[in-house]
Amino acid sequence: MARCIAQTSFDPARAALYESLFMVGNGHFGIRGSDEERRHSVYRGTFINGFFEKKPIQYGEWAYGYARNHQTILNVIDAASIELEVDGSPLVFSSGLKTYERCLDLDAGKLVRRLEWESPSEVLIRVNSERLASFEKAEIAAMRYEVSPDAACSIKLVSFLDGSVRNRPAEAGDPRVGSHIDANPISWCKVEARDGALLLAGTTVRSGLGLAVAVRHVVSFSGSSILRAEHSAGGQTLFSSYCADCAGGERFRLDKFVAVVNGSADAIKRLADEARAAAEDAANRGYDEIAALQADYLRTFWAGADIQIQGDPKMEEGLRFNIFHLLQSAGRDGRTSIAAKGLSGEGYEGHYFWDTEIYALPFFDYEAPAIARSLVRYRIGILGKARERARELSLPGVLFPWRTIDGEETSAYYPAGTAQFHIDADIAYALMRYVEATGERGIFLEGGAELLFETARLWMGLGFFNPRKEKKFCIPCVTGPDEYTALVDNNAYTNLMAEFNLQHAWKVATELQDQHPEEFSALAERIGLSSSEIGEWRKAADMMYLPFDKETGIVPQDDQFMDRPAWNLAETPREQFPLLLHYHPLMIYRRQVLKQPDTVLAMFLRHERFSLAEKMRNFRFYEPLTTGDSSLSHCIQSVAAAECGETGKAYEYFAKTARMDLDDVHGNSRDGVHIAAMAGSWISVVYGFVGMREGRDCLSFRPMLPPAWKRLAFSIAWRGSRIACEYTAETSTYSLVWGTEIDIEHEGKRYHLVSGMPVCIDERPKPLVWIFDLDGVIADTAVLHTRAWMRLADELGIPFRPETGELVKGVSRMASLYIVLGDHAAEYDAESLAELADRKNCYYRELVEHVGPSDILPGMADLLASLKNDGRMLVLASASRNAPAIIKQLGLEGTFDGIVDAAAVSMPKPDPEIFIRAAEMAGARLKDCIAFEDAQAGIDAIRAAGIFSVGIGTKLVGADIRFDSTSLVGRKAIEDAFYTRG
Repeated sequence: MARCIAQTSFDPARAALYESLFMVGNGHFGIRGSDEERRHSVYRGTFINGFFEKKPIQYGEWAYGYARNHQTILNVIDAASIELEVDGSPLVFSSGLKTYERCLDLDAGKLVRRLEWESPSEVLIRVNSERLASFEKAEIAAMRYEVSPDAACSIKLVSFLDGSVRNRPAEAGDPRVGSHIDANPISWCKVEARDGALLLAGTTVRSGLGLAVAVRHVVSFSGSSILRAEHSAGGQTLFSSYCADCAGGERFRLDKFVAVVNGSADAIKRLADEARAAAEDAANRGYDEIAALQADYLRTFWAGADIQIQGDPKMEEGLRFNIFHLLQSAGRDGRTSIAAKGLSGEGYEGHYFWDTEIYALPFFDYEAPAIARSLVRYRIGILGKARERARELSLPGVLFPWRTIDGEETSAYYPAGTAQFHIDADIAYALMRYVEATGERGIFLEGGAELLFETARLWMGLGFFNPRKEKKFCIPCVTGPDEYTALVDNNAYTNLMAEFNLQHAWKVATELQDQHPEEFSALAERIGLSSSEIGEWRKAADMMYLPFDKETGIVPQDDQFMDRPAWNLAETPREQFPLLLHYHPLMIYRRQVLKQPDTVLAMFLRHERFSLAEKMRNFRFYEPLTTGDSSLSHCIQSVAAAECGETGKAYEYFAKTARMDLDDVHGNSRDGVHIAAMAGSWISVVYGFVGMREGRDCLSFRPMLPPAWKRLAFSIAWRGSRIACEYTAETSTYSLVWGTEIDIEHEGKRYHLVSGMPVCIDERPKPLVWIFDLDGVIADTAVLHTRAWMRLADELGIPFRPETGELVKGVSRMASLYIVLGDHAAEYDAESLAELADRKNCYYRELVEHVGPSDILPGMADLLASLKNDGRMLVLASASRNAPAIIKQLGLEGTFDGIVDAAAVSMPKPDPEIFIRAAEMAGARLKDCIAFEDAQAGIDAIRAAGIFSVGIGTKLVGADIRFDSTSLVGRKAIEDAFYTRG
């Protein structure tokens, strides 16, 4: 299937947007997708990855340790400009334009334009142009500009190499846009224009970098007239012009080859020589050969990286577009990374953030491991500067910069910059994920182990064993990923990621001591590492403090989060978003409001640390507080929603990230594309809808496709093998494309993949596990609870209202006590309340002793027997800790395959935890379960778990099927409803 992003007309209002979307790049440099003719452009730009200028930051009030310099990626030259004149009149879109279309061809890796224009002399001109940035030869861009007139005319083509381009100035109202760099950041010391060849070579003023750009032209004309050429250098603007008289029907073609070479300022002569040679070599090879190699490269790339979505062409297009931009933007030399806007613009000044490690690297780990390794190598390469930064902050180990190009911290606002210490753990996490995905552990001996050890050291300097928190390891005064909450104690994300960092530093140290003792000893001696220090890492990880709110079951974002008032997002005018542009930071910091997921992101990355119930509870708590002001927000919300079974909501978030730039969701794609969000669209599919997670020794999958998707297919690399994954509503299929035999897990079950033997798994729901509440479903023990509560209330002299019996149904013992006590609850301390709850339980147990088989509700004994006889699994999910005793009294001992331990359930209904535990106890998928309840809180809990619900009672709302009483329950009716549900 052709992969092409089309533009069918020229719209000046959208020209800047298309300049970002239609960038062509190769990880070394990128050229914005401006039209060749300069008058039709808004913001022309060519950006070299890692090529920057710096300038001292001017502070109104300076303090020790503040970042010293701005760093800004430079808009270095314009080599894509080609002007056309016909009979002395320039090509102008505002007059005479008949047709116009452009295509970013993702298969060919080039930008293609086709247009027809009638000149003022009434000659119809067809103009075809193409450009590409070579993936095979990183320093080369190749362009073709072809003109075909239908009548006699004079044609002139002028090709420019313009070194007078500048960066955009910073915008006062938006810190994300523009730069702080001087008007003339590059001093051009070599300027040449002769014989179809152009050259500019120069150096930056402060950063000590050198650049050479050479252009070579190849012109062909099918007519018989003499071709006239002129070459000129006017200051920093060089050009070559070519003129011909056409009789009509001829073809006038200009092929342009650009070589971009950069390095140290003191090597400018060598850089110029290399650029000339590269441009000459490209011209000798010719445009067609370079274009053919580009297509070959992409054919191989797409064979592994493509994602196919049958039934949703817009999202499929968005994903492919995003994947292509990721490929174009990633540094491959180990000295550069991925800027926040890639190479499509200078938003965020071309800085590298944690975006690369947490959002972009997963794609490369599984689709282009060689590029992933280069990105990891970049961080290893700046360890020296990270070590210097840690010393500047009086810390051990290393502190990676929050935003940088060459490794120096450039964030001028430390509460949302330097205070985001989690970047150290993010980079350590990314290193370990790369190792797990590729199996390539040799990188530990090439700086990876040093990175792990030095980042672990940072946490030991930042945190401490807090005697006020049971000697848990606490980390004060940090900022997590959510930049709307700053300088807090024990940010949950930071602590969880630091825990991971410390754990794996200890594990890798142990591994290297055992497997590579000489290399480990040399490293330990060089960085002064002792065995006792390694032991402290493990202790700190084991004792890591994690905030937890017992009342809600929530993992608070930090120690103070639950004590802040919530921001009223519903009443905040839409035009006041993003909040950071309309409210003072202190106004934002003192509220419960998130720029992007924080704890929810931690639960995704550290998925093994949390149960599904905990993830559901926290996602549903934090989602209403999350603005989505950050483009990083939507993909993580999509993954969390998918894992929680909220596929519709997951799709809504996914759509925002999949087409964030194509649809200009945030209204700022003109400044450059959102690279992390683009990577996030891949994350949303693979980690979200497919539910892929990295295990200890294999990948696991739990797919849940959006209803509109008829088929999803992609492949991933895993430890030297490639796995093809294909999903429909009915089946999931895994095939080993190449490599050694491997295992995978699907919905908790392990499968072995062998070449030529696909594994096909039935995805259709089946009513395999039946989950029952006890009170009001198996037996009417609710009346016993009511009698026990009444007795307690009478003893305390508290009125027991008739409706109280209904209010305590399906509610935990302590929550029921508060309902019974009402306003009197304030009269008792915690110890007294616990004593009252125990007293009520004693009264209840006295009543239970008189329960027998005759107390089983009508119809339920027969239903249980029928299910048991057919091999269905039966699980009891009761909030009562007396459930096992009651089941024995009822004569049903042995009927149930499992009884959920009520004491282990942390949150009462309507929290779904107890029903999720029941499904997990049975080893079943949630969609293969049916659960019975007689209380509204129970029905709500079942629905929250994503399980098919059966309601018993006349007043229940929301059950998938409801019966007025147990005597009316019919197994066939339940199963029919189960199979026909939407």
